[in-house]
Amino acid sequence: MDKEVNSLDKINVVGDRVLVKPRKASERSDSGLYLPPGVKEKEKIQYGYVVKSGPGYPIPLPVDNDEPWKSEEEKVKYVPLQVKEGDLAVFLQGGAYEVMYQGEKYFIVPQSSILMIERDESLFN
Repeated sequence: MDKEVNSLDKINVVGDRVLVKPRKASERSDSGLYLPPGVKEKEKIQYGYVVKSGPGYPIPLPVDNDEPWKSEEEKVKYVPLQVKEGDLAVFLQGGAYEVMYQGEKYFIVPQSSILMIERDESLFN
């Protein structure tokens, strides 16, 4: 796990996007039937853990051309996202993009495609 975390440090997620690692799907249905590989992957709703999140929605900066003493270096401000790393996210697969990174499957999901999160507060203490 430590190797995976270190390799993901190189990744920066942009804007309102979230990097989600899919939760391992059960091979059996609730009634006990064994499911062939790929059945759960075709469902419209997926589950996964938030690995990284973008900075959020950018806020437009006011235009002040009448103050020449102001620094040209303006920092972008963001409205932060609701999700945190470690959250279990329930998301619509239709809005997600599947990517492979170092042999692992991930989804890049816009926050608008996330329907619900489950947060274990003990992870953040």
